[in-house]
Amino acid sequence: MCVRYIVLRQYADFRGRARRKEYWYFVLFNCIFALIAIGLDNLLGITFSSLDLYYGPIYLLYVLATFIPNLAVSIRRLHDIGESGWWTLISLIPIIGAIWLIILYVTDSQP
Repeated sequence: MCVRYIVLRQYADFRGRARRKEYWYFVLFNCIFALIAIGLDNLLGITFSSLDLYYGPIYLLYVLATFIPNLAVSIRRLHDIGESGWWTLISLIPIIGAIWLIILYVTDSQP
């Protein structure tokens, strides 16, 4: 079964666990579709050029649609390594928070 489908099926399920494979495949597909949305915005010429941004409304709709599944799979990934989902808030600390979260996300699962 497609990993992206599993994540979207558990759209707002913050309980349970997400293995590394499930999390990183979701991140991969999320990046691919985000780049496609940005490409469509640029191809159609509907970017927010007055703000010097390279994305437009298609990308923003995509981000809004995948915000909750992204948060849910991140929290389930943290549960898989034995950490609290509240660790996602460490990303609010510039640079260091993001680096620490990446380290947590690549950590092997607990049995």
